[in-house]
Order: sequence, then C-alpha cells, then structure tokens
Amino acid sequence: MTRAFVTERLREMGLQPKDVGRAGITCTIGQGAPVFLLRGDMDALPMREETGLPFASENGSMHACGHDFHTTALLGAARLLLRHAGDLRGTVKLLFQPAEETMDGAQDVFDAGILENPHVDAAMALHVVQAPFGTVNYTPGYACGSSDVFTVTVHGRGGHGAAPHRNIDPIHAAAHILLALQTINSREVDPNEMIVLTVCALNAGSAANVMPSQAVLKGTIRTMNMEVKAFARQRLEEICQDVCRTFRAECEVSFIGAGIPPMVNDGALTDELNGYINALLGEGSVRRIERMTGSEDFSVFSHHVPCALYWFGTGSAEEGYPYGVHDPRVTFNEDALPEMAAVYAQSAICWLEKHHQR
Repeated sequence: MTRAFVTERLREMGLQPKDVGRAGITCTIGQGAPVFLLRGDMDALPMREETGLPFASENGSMHACGHDFHTTALLGAARLLLRHAGDLRGTVKLLFQPAEETMDGAQDVFDAGILENPHVDAAMALHVVQAPFGTVNYTPGYACGSSDVFTVTVHGRGGHGAAPHRNIDPIHAAAHILLALQTINSREVDPNEMIVLTVCALNAGSAANVMPSQAVLKGTIRTMNMEVKAFARQRLEEICQDVCRTFRAECEVSFIGAGIPPMVNDGALTDELNGYINALLGEGSVRRIERMTGSEDFSVFSHHVPCALYWFGTGSAEEGYPYGVHDPRVTFNEDALPEMAAVYAQSAICWLEKHHQR
C-alpha cells in the first residue's frame, strides 16, 4: 500500500518512478553529473499502536520509528526540487527504501544497482529522533553500530517434566547459551572496542509439566569494528554448538545474511552539509551527538560513497513528546515535516552547485 501510494504521488508530480530491488522506488530530478542521492525509508514495525490518535494504525503494524515522516519529507523535497529543476547543477536521485527495520533493505537496493545508472557521488538521509524540535543531530565518523541478527534453535528431546533424566532439556541448554554468550562482550573482545550482544527473545514450551523438544533464542550483535563483527559471529556459533554438546543437545545457528556494517559519516561531506543546514534553519541547529549502538542500514551505502546521516529532532519530553522511537505510544511533531523537506532539498541543491564541474 505504501509503495503504491508513493508511486502515485511521484507520478502526479510528473516524475517517472521506477522499482528498485524487491520493494524500493527511485526517480531522478535534474540531469547530468554530479549525482546526489536522498534516501527516505518507508517500512513499519510489527507492533500495535497505542497513541490514541484518530488516524492510529489498526492493522497491527505501526510507524513507531518515524519512517512515515521520512517518506513524507522526501516527497515534500521532491516538490521543492521540481520548482528548481531548471537550476539544478546535476541530478538528485530519490530513494524510497523498504525493509530498514529488518536490516536488509539497503543491501537489497544496493545489489539492485541503486548507486549506479546514474552513478551516485554522495548520499544523505534524515531520521527522526526524540530531541529538541528543529535540531539536526549527527556524529562524525563512526556513527551507528553494525547489526547481525541471529537465531539459535536448540533441539532436545521432549517428555514428561517429572522425568527429566529420560529427556534432553533444550531450555537448560538455552539458558547456559544465554549466559555463555555474554562472555564474548566481557572476556573475548578488547574493552576499548564497542560491542553489544543482546538476546531479546527466548521461547520454549507451553505447559508446566511438559518438557519441550525445542528452544529458540533470537538477538543481535552490534559493533563499530568489522573485525570484531566477524569474530563475534564466529564465537557465537562456536559457543552455541559447544554448550549444546555439553548437555547432549544439538543446535542450529543462523544469521540474516551477512548483516550490515557500521554507519560511517564522511567528514568532508558532513562539514559541508552542516553549513547549508545551519544557514537554512539558523546557526546552532546542527548539533554533534555521541555515537549510537543502534543500527541504521543506510550504513551499507556509506562503505561505497560519501554519506551523511542526520537525526532530526521532532520534539523532546520537555516539549510534550515523552516517548522515543519503537515505543507504541510515540508521536512526532508534524511541524517538522516542512523543515525536513527543506533540509533535504537545500542540501542537495547546494551540494550540486558546489561540486558541478564548470
């Protein structure tokens, strides 16, 4: 539905949207080199909305990470850019990207060639955040953690809970796996390196007196170092297999693909865009913040072309917005939408002007 809506709005503007990857949409404004890409993600989270708003979602999914804002702002930017299309000193490529929440949308559109035809020279993305309204926040260099999403399925032998010696207890093995995995953080990686390994789901059984035959753990690994990323994936699998052997169980370890790398903000690009944004919204609007352990799959592009990821403040707790993203009660100040659209458009226009080969 979202994909169809965005496609129709772009066509109404006179643009020619094209499908990219499994569910992405792209189009261009202007012509020739250089090319500046603007990305807005457009997927939701599988959670029931509790905002009480008259337009609250009723289908069990919610834009609790503000991706509807990102999509709307990018559509607004398209309108602004079309007003100046004749003056653009190059091409703006728009990307409406799916599947950011599952951490495979950016890789999918990258594999489909989003950075080519025409070749992208630099890219920018905005993401909403619970912060003072109108602030534009960023971290130079390594800004967000990598992400490896894993599932560990422990296979035992089920039976009566009163006769555990006749069974192989997958819950017992899973509990030991849960504890043993924490040693990757605390005992196997240099303390100077950032790594967060978190098991967020452990599911097994349904009755108090029946030992199940299977237990499933799910979680993520985040780091800022690709070598640590590879090491943690390897050790997770080794630990899971060895713990299971200890308790006569077996297990399968799977990851969602290769995961995504950490987000790297290009220093020269962010310095340049900071000036354009401050000139647009007022000096001091751009703020430097600490790096985030959370992930953003815009990072995939940042390892191929200069990229800049900004976090747009859509209201703080003091301003009446007490909930952050991924909370079923989160709301965002809609007055941010025209400002976000303007930031997208102004950044692209100014960047093309400066980098156009005269």
